[in-house]
Amino acid sequence: MARHDGSVGITAFAVEQIGDIVFVELPKVGSRIEAGKPFGVIESVKAVSELFAPATGTVLEVNEDLGDHPEMVAEDCYDTGWLIKIKVTDEGSTDGLMGSDEYQSMIGSH
Repeated sequence: MARHDGSVGITAFAVEQIGDIVFVELPKVGSRIEAGKPFGVIESVKAVSELFAPATGTVLEVNEDLGDHPEMVAEDCYDTGWLIKIKVTDEGSTDGLMGSDEYQSMIGSH
């Protein structure tokens, strides 16, 4: 089974729901994260929310720029506002992930 890397972040829809982001707490490089379990925290002027891992793996890189500039998540969540990069260690943990079209359909129904 092939292993692969992936970037983890939040969607534009999530950014809208969260509001102005003021703080992001992320795991250390080398940490193990597990699909469906919290791996960090994102804080906005509205609330503090846990960040949940989309897959099981090891943290390869953390977006250090978010420490001083957490607003980058909202400004460009699909590019410079990424949170962590992981090496997926359990390919089966990605089975339930949605593609962008499926996700758009889901949030459109809310």
